[in-house]
Amino acid sequence: MDIFTDGPRLMLAGEFDVRSTFQVRQAVYQHLQTHDGDVVIDMTDVTSIDLTALKVLAVATRYAERTGHHLTLRGCGPAVRRMLHKSHLIRLVDVERTPATA
Repeated sequence: MDIFTDGPRLMLAGEFDVRSTFQVRQAVYQHLQTHDGDVVIDMTDVTSIDLTALKVLAVATRYAERTGHHLTLRGCGPAVRRMLHKSHLIRLVDVERTPATA
């Protein structure tokens, strides 16, 4: 898992699974502590995700809300969205809608 930052945006790339949850959890919480306002986690380059990883994002969302932040997931591909729906975690996280194309 590769993690990059760009202002309020945290970008993840690669396989986001149980092996990378500790690394991502630390990066997300540090990012929330060092930025005021909204934080975006860009998952455009995430190639796969598992339930443990999704739970990290759900807990981070609740933490963000308690600390006066708003956390949004951006660039969730079909596989990530499918896992969010299957796990019902879609109810806990804010997923940015992609604009419809004509």
